[in-house]
Parts: sequence; structure tokens; C-alpha cells
Amino acid sequence: MASIYKGYMGKVLDINLSTKRICEYPLSDNDRKLFLGGRFLSTKILWDELKPNIAPLSPDNIIIVMTSPLTGTGAPSSSRYDISAKSPQTGAIGHSNSGGNFGIRLKKAGWDGILIRGKAEHPVYIDIDEDQVQIKNASHLWGLNTEKTRESFNKRGSMVIGPAGEHLVKYASVVSQERVHGRTGMGAVMGSKYLKAIVVNGNQKIDVANREQFHQTIKNWVKLIKDHPATGYIVPKYGTAGFLKQLSQKNALPTKNFLYATYKDADKISGETLAKDHLIRNYGCVSCPIKCGRLVEVDGKTVKGPEYEILCTMGSNLLINDIEAIIRWNYELDLLGMDTITVGNVLGFAAELNEKGMWKNDIEFGKKENISQVLHDIAYRQGIGNDLAEGVKYLSEKYGGKEFAAHVKGLEISAYEPRAATGHALGYATSNRGACHLHGGYLIYLEVSGPINLEPLHLRSKPAWTIINQNILSAISAGGNCIFTAWTGIPTIAFRISNRMVLRLIQLILTGLFPVVDIFLRLPPSLMKFHLTLVPHSLALSLATGINMYFGDFFLAGARGYTLEKLFNLREGIGKQEDQLPSRFTDVPLDKHNPKSKVNLNAMLPKYYRLRGWDEQGIPTPYTLEKLSLGFLKKFTMKN
Repeated sequence: MASIYKGYMGKVLDINLSTKRICEYPLSDNDRKLFLGGRFLSTKILWDELKPNIAPLSPDNIIIVMTSPLTGTGAPSSSRYDISAKSPQTGAIGHSNSGGNFGIRLKKAGWDGILIRGKAEHPVYIDIDEDQVQIKNASHLWGLNTEKTRESFNKRGSMVIGPAGEHLVKYASVVSQERVHGRTGMGAVMGSKYLKAIVVNGNQKIDVANREQFHQTIKNWVKLIKDHPATGYIVPKYGTAGFLKQLSQKNALPTKNFLYATYKDADKISGETLAKDHLIRNYGCVSCPIKCGRLVEVDGKTVKGPEYEILCTMGSNLLINDIEAIIRWNYELDLLGMDTITVGNVLGFAAELNEKGMWKNDIEFGKKENISQVLHDIAYRQGIGNDLAEGVKYLSEKYGGKEFAAHVKGLEISAYEPRAATGHALGYATSNRGACHLHGGYLIYLEVSGPINLEPLHLRSKPAWTIINQNILSAISAGGNCIFTAWTGIPTIAFRISNRMVLRLIQLILTGLFPVVDIFLRLPPSLMKFHLTLVPHSLALSLATGINMYFGDFFLAGARGYTLEKLFNLREGIGKQEDQLPSRFTDVPLDKHNPKSKVNLNAMLPKYYRLRGWDEQGIPTPYTLEKLSLGFLKKFTMKN
């Protein structure tokens, strides 16, 4: 359905693989205005179209590929697009966001997104050439790894699955160029539909509402990013692993399946070591000035290098200090199509089960010789790989060890120790897709790894800060930018402060201001009719779309989308009892000399719910729904 707003192509594909029906999905401009794009717009469609309590790997599930209004406009780091469905890992809302060129290619083909229903009779791929959309036989591609599959489409934009997706590994990923949609098992959903790939081509123009002002804003924004210490130096030079050593030094680096948080060999797997000994060059997604990607060599071939998450989850978390081995496993996992975060957690949990005699599986901390074979066995569900393919939650229910099973809602915890940062821990517990550092608000940057920090174990301040970060980062994602663009929100001057007494004073002041932060969350958008210089996303969206959007409206969009995701989960029976962490994090202090170094969720969750406008059970109140323009959902909450 055509849109009055710019930045959108105004059309969404609707494809039924069972019936082979191809048509246009009738998306309204009201939904575009309220939910922007990406994960939020996808959640609204899933709410409308998906029946509750369906099996995630059944033909009844719907998978949605959705771009955003800034995708492909030239805005910095705006090649992002989202894949959403009911997650086979969690049974909750499933999202996975990534870069590459597919989202831009899709919009240039004239489409904002794709809904895919049903299940094909045999392996297929979807071929989109502007208005020419075909479902084609992919039997000749079934069984190929992601690299060979992508090569078969030459230089066309593609998103593909590998053997793990074909064998319905619960955490199978989707690959586009060298970028990976790793989390929540979207590759398994594609595999369950016999959908091997989607390829796209087109040359349409992506228009914006105010081209002259938009281009000047983008020019200023790119300069801001390039001049900022985090986005202009640290991440381009060392990649996402630039904080690894710092996290270890501050007792926040998961080690030995999250038993410890400091790794003696952190330097051997750090971003600095990767840059010094293995980096060929860095690279970035289309229109990204940050260029966090690493290119390295495996067997004489230039391939994508590891990011922070795998260097931790398959490094310190497995007590393995061999960075060359991790580089190889990273490449193998991309070929097989599996999420590196989950794999590292699964192996760490299996190693602890083995060590405790609860499941003899030949996976051991510090043992690297059999890991490549284990990865292959997981992808093809062979031997112990069949159990490992189900994830940590399943393993803990079958073999025991729930107290040290590092997951929330079935999604394995990403590579930051929760007990080192209570706000980050709260984000893990409340993230709608499970234990995700990004959807959880990435408060670790304001508690441990940033240039200035809140007191990491302070409790009363964290609910408000967690909500602010969750709303802003999710709105950034829905609008179409990489969330790394939020790093410029910390002023450059903060990186120049080295005096410990000054840093401590700033920490005390920032933490002590939490009553003011609490009040900020209650402000109506009408009192926030401004744009932030250091976080110019709302201005760019307004100029691109023509939607009258100030920072207050942008922030409200984040709260609205986050609440709709919560409602989706509630409808699936996932409520307050799932907003929890394993007892290793809530009952066992990280520092035996500091009893406060464990996560006191009971002290934070009630305030978190209250500040969000949810009741004591985490259910959004009718008043909150009206305030967020979600009043049409009041009947659902009244039933609960």
C-alpha cells in the first residue's frame, strides 16, 4: 500500500509458500508512523497475523524481513534490516538485525519488507527482481554451506541459510554478505519452510522528504562519528573486541561458563592482538563510517574475522587462549550458519556438565582438538550434536544444572558478566527476546566499559537507566541505524578525563541523579520537542520521512515498540516468571569478599515495571497503552 511518507518504498510483499500466492500486504501509514520499521513494524504485523501458541517450526509461523525508513538513504550505518518470527529458541518474539547489502537491495527493488507464510513442498528460494517475484526450485542448493550458496547468486543481494538451518538447529543463523543474523533462530524458521534463500535485485530510487537538509544533517553526522573516540578510533582500530581486556580487568568478562569474570590470558584473545597479528584490514557495511568488521586469513583465504562475542564465548568462556583456533571456528560457524554466542554458551554449559559428571560428552574446558567436529555434528544433528542443537535451556532440563544454565527465556546470555553490572543484568532479565545485551539496553557501557560510568552495583538507579537505554537503542534499530551510532551520545571530553578522583566524582554524581532520571521517564513528548546533537537519529528520521518527529516522539516510539513486544510475549504465556536470571547470578556473589556482587532482581524489577507503566506482574496498564497509542490492545490486557 503506497505511503504518503518518504523513506519508505510503500510496499510489502506477502508470499505464501504453501499456496504459492504472491501479493502485497496492506500496511497502513498509521502503523509506519507508530512503529517506524524493522523489529517494531514486524512485531505489529506478527501480532495482527500470527495465531497465539503456534509451534515456531510449523508452517503456521510467519517470518518477516523488514527494512526501516533510513535503510539505504545514505545515513551513517543504515544498511540495517531485521528478520522476525516467533522464535524456536524461546517461543517469544524473535528478532535478528544485521547489515550487509540485502536491505538496501530490497528497497531498491521497490519493497520495504517481505512476509513469508506456509511451507514449500521442496527446497525453494525466492527471486525478487522489482515487481517480478518468483518462487524457484532450490533442490540443487540444499546441503550447500552459506558461502557456496551466496556464490551461486553471483553479485545479487542475498540472504541464505546453511546446513544448520536445514537441520532445524534451534539457533541457526541467516547470512547476508559477510554479515550474520545470529540470534533467536531465524535460520531454523527459514529451514522449516524449506526456504534456502531470498535473492533480490532492483534500481529504484529511495527518496527522502527534505533532501537538502537531510544531506547536510548526514554530512554533520558522519563528521561527528569520525571525530568521536569510540566510533572514530577505538572500534575502527580494534573492532568490537577493543573492550575485551578492559572487561577482564574490571571482572566482567565471562570465564569458564560464567563461573569467573577475569581471564588470565585475556590479552591473547583481545582486539589488540587480533589487530596486531591477524588483521588484514577492517571493513564496514554500506554507508558505515565506523567500519568495525575485521578481515583475516584462514587457509590462505581472506574471510570475516571474529567479533568480541565469539572471542569471549569460545575463548575465555571455554578457557581457550588460541586466537587462531577461534578465527577458524568463527569462519566454520558462518559457513554452517550458526549463532556464535549460543554455540559458545552451549559448549561452556556442556563442559561444566561434563566436569561435574552430569553428562559425559567429551567436551572439556581448555580442550580445542574436537571442537570443529562438534560444530559439524551440531549443524547436522549427529551424535551429541542432536542434543547440543537444542540449546542450553533444553540441556539443563534433560541433564540438570539449571542453576548454572546461562540463558533467559531460552536465549543464551551474551558475553558480559551480569554480576559485574546490575543494570546490564536487569536488561538481560527484561529483554523481550531473551538474554540480549543489545535489546536489554547495553548498560554495560554505562557501568563498566565506557569512559565514565555509573556505580555498577547500585540498585535504585538502574531501572530508569535500563529503560532509557532500551527505548533509545530499540528506536534507533527500528529507524534503521546500527546501534553503534549511539556511542556518540557520550561526549568526547569524557574520554579525555584520566584523573581517578574526577572520574569517581562523576560516577557518584551520575548515580545520585537517579531521581531526576526517574522523573524524565514521566515527561510527555510535548516537553521534549528538540533534537539531540550527539544522537541525531530523530532529526534524520524527521527529514527523511516527513513525519513530525522530535526526540520525545522518538523516545515514545521506543517505549511503544518495546511494550508491544512485551504484549506479544504475554500472549504466548511468557510473563514475569521468565523475567529472571539463573541462580548462579542471583545467589552466588561474583566476588566472595563482596556479598553485594550478585544480582538482586527483586530489588529492581518492581521499580522497572512501575516506571514502564506496567503492573506488578509486568502487564502494561490500560493507561499506559492509551499513552503509547496502543489503546486497541486494552481488551487483551484486561483478560490477563
